[in-house]
Amino acid sequence: MKPSSADEGSAEQLLYKPHEKVIPKAVSGFFRRFKWQVMLVTLAIYYITPWIRWDRGAGAPDQAVLVDLANRRFYFFFIEIWPQEFYYVAGLLIMAGIGLFLITSTVGRAWCGYFCPQTVWTDLYLHIERFIEGDRNAQLRLNKKPWGAEKLFKRGSKHLSFILVAVATGGAWVFYFTDAPTLLMQLVTGTAPAVAYATIGVLTFTTYALGGLMREQVCIYMCPWPRIQGAMLDEKSLTVTYHDWRGEPRGKHRKSEEASALGDCIDCNACVNVCPMGIDIRDGQQLECITCALCIDACDEMMEKVGKPHGLVAYSTLEDYKASSQTKIQKHTTLRSLFKPRALIYTGLWAVVGIAMVVSLLIRDRLDVNVIHDRNPQYVMLSDGSIRNGFTMKILNMRLEERLFEITLEGLEGATIRQSGSNLPGARSLTLPVGADRVLEVKVFVEQPRSKVTGERQDFTIQVDDVTGPEQARYSAAFYAPE
Repeated sequence: MKPSSADEGSAEQLLYKPHEKVIPKAVSGFFRRFKWQVMLVTLAIYYITPWIRWDRGAGAPDQAVLVDLANRRFYFFFIEIWPQEFYYVAGLLIMAGIGLFLITSTVGRAWCGYFCPQTVWTDLYLHIERFIEGDRNAQLRLNKKPWGAEKLFKRGSKHLSFILVAVATGGAWVFYFTDAPTLLMQLVTGTAPAVAYATIGVLTFTTYALGGLMREQVCIYMCPWPRIQGAMLDEKSLTVTYHDWRGEPRGKHRKSEEASALGDCIDCNACVNVCPMGIDIRDGQQLECITCALCIDACDEMMEKVGKPHGLVAYSTLEDYKASSQTKIQKHTTLRSLFKPRALIYTGLWAVVGIAMVVSLLIRDRLDVNVIHDRNPQYVMLSDGSIRNGFTMKILNMRLEERLFEITLEGLEGATIRQSGSNLPGARSLTLPVGADRVLEVKVFVEQPRSKVTGERQDFTIQVDDVTGPEQARYSAAFYAPE
């Protein structure tokens, strides 16, 4: 019998299970306290950092951490990064990537479970939700209630709180890109740049949607890391593990005749109810698990109540799990077992990049020179027969103090240099002041007597020296003349 169109539609609907909102239960324990500490520290760093001041002297911004797009600078306390030093940012990204590989290969998805921004803000929203609507059972009851004054008030208060947190998140982000107190007054008075309001709006929407509404769906469906982490794990990687050899067969009836044949798991579903991803850790390792270890706290609490030892659900390596299942004696993983060759290689690479960046920061010059030869014309013949070439020089003083620089010609016999627009005669050197943390762009002329010209092109060097210090910069240039 051919199914009707209605039956076909019903069959299609059964192919896809609708999303069920995950409502995790509150839990207490070591890992929950650790998550509290991580959340408070990371949120404090994010919201407070733009307001920290750092005195860099007159004319320099006093915000400790600032991405100054207008002047193309990045300030981090006593460190200042110019655009041509972007390789430091690349180095930090490399260190972050290697660090993520190291963490995952040793302790699984600890980044995802504790430090990832998605996890931190989702955890914050979960606490707000519990504060307003109550714990898991209260929320389930509220879901079943018809819409009324109480439900409208609680839901409205919750989502309003979510939006306020999202606005604060977007607002804190824009403070990293300009002076925070100044921008705050502009935002309040409505005089801030349109891009500031647009950025806050976008980040408000994304924070509210990803952390407040989508939550675990971001980690399961949007984040690529759960699919990559499989290549990072091995038998020595530490992950949250259910010791089924000890817990099975599970059962609730501890006073029945069959109780002696049951394992330690009392099938209370405490580990399932506290999971922010909505999974059952007893089903084994799963892509959705972020190893937040809240199920460990929940299970240990239940084991205490029934007089069983902790560790039915615990951090363990696959190697230790297999050994425990064979001997029926639970083996606890030590930090020594995590020092495997791959982890040592990751640690070594991470340290090498970090040390290289620190050394480079300590020895880097705070002077840079860029010279551009005039293209049209390449040279000019003066009335006395001498040849003149024009150059545009950019001298970068990367220190937070004004400095005096001496520009000297090397290798071009008889040539002199002078600044465009100056009435002073040319000389072998030229002295120019450059303001603190500034770029001086100056046009100079290099002239050589006709009798000293040795060819159509002569290579020479422009050397720039700090008059009061040891720093210097050299630039290889070319001097052009007629045949």
